[in-house]
Amino acid sequence: MNIGIHDLDVATTHYVLKLDSMAEALGVDPAKYQLGLGQDEFSVPAPDEDVVTMGAHAAKRLLDRNDPSKIRMVLFATETGIDQSKAAGVFVHGLLGLPTAVRTVEFKQACYSGTAALQTAVNHVARYPEDQVLVITSDVARYAVDSGGEPTQGAGAVAMLVAADPNLVVIEPQSGVFTADVNDFWRPNDSSTPFVEGKLSLDAYLDATIGAWDDLAARRDLNVSDIHRFMHHQPFTKMARKAHTKLAEHVGVELGSELIEESMTYNRRIGNSYTASLYFGLAAQLHGNEDLAGKRLGLFSYGSGSVAEFFTAVVQPGYTEHLHPETVAESLDSREEITFEQYRDLHNAYVGESENYETATVTDAPFRFTGVTDRVRQYEAR
Repeated sequence: MNIGIHDLDVATTHYVLKLDSMAEALGVDPAKYQLGLGQDEFSVPAPDEDVVTMGAHAAKRLLDRNDPSKIRMVLFATETGIDQSKAAGVFVHGLLGLPTAVRTVEFKQACYSGTAALQTAVNHVARYPEDQVLVITSDVARYAVDSGGEPTQGAGAVAMLVAADPNLVVIEPQSGVFTADVNDFWRPNDSSTPFVEGKLSLDAYLDATIGAWDDLAARRDLNVSDIHRFMHHQPFTKMARKAHTKLAEHVGVELGSELIEESMTYNRRIGNSYTASLYFGLAAQLHGNEDLAGKRLGLFSYGSGSVAEFFTAVVQPGYTEHLHPETVAESLDSREEITFEQYRDLHNAYVGESENYETATVTDAPFRFTGVTDRVRQYEAR
């Protein structure tokens, strides 16, 4: 049975900060960001936006052209948890008005959990072929000011509908997996920003790339030359380039940068979106100019700590008839550019406590976070 991604759509935030503005304010060469990191700008949430509002927006775009009654499960993947108990997907379920006969669960393992959710969805459909599963990856990457991670921030959501006989890509059986207990990146419960060991994080990422690829190659009769295009997890796009170079060195085959170039176009503008990062890469690749029908894609998913997976997907005939690049363009081009000072004010105004407060109305998206009442997060559908 062919199972995979039937439809896909995205959302991001109301604001955007150009990294040229950050470079000017901090007195650094813009090339440090544009070339050193491979980034141009990053999305910044308004006070009335979070992972729920972005995830619901991406899912709404998708469901407006599909039948919600077929959905039997909602899987929400994020490392920007909003509650230690209640899944963010339950809020989304309510905002979208989905049927009650739906299983809803949240997945967490740093940036990797979106892939865990996707593979879980594939396994569910394999058992229940008439069902469809809504997978939502949504995150806000928020680092301490003046830290090395500050220019790699970002925010965004990708929603995917997983079904049998999909319109876009078939997820092939047998993937390569890798786990190693590494303290390269973590965020304790009492911190609103993560802690990062930069060199260790890069080394762990590259080790996981090779480990997951070796496991994949051992399980399948698959050569690197059987893959037409590669998508690597992109905390910043230069890191994906390093992974691609490391893989080429490991297998002893030249893998040109043209094999990953198109997959990085959206992430250069959104910044790091954690669980959604790889799937923004997939969207960018599918929205590119090349006809990929019948081609095999290689996708590497990584989450610090660390867990990784290398899997493949085959692009389906007629897939271009089911793409909606205009929604990505609208999401990116409609963002309001802010100054570095405005960005810092928003960053400093972040509220992580659950005392009562209301948020100002800023976003014009269909869903907004309105504040907290009696320690319960409140959302509005418009």
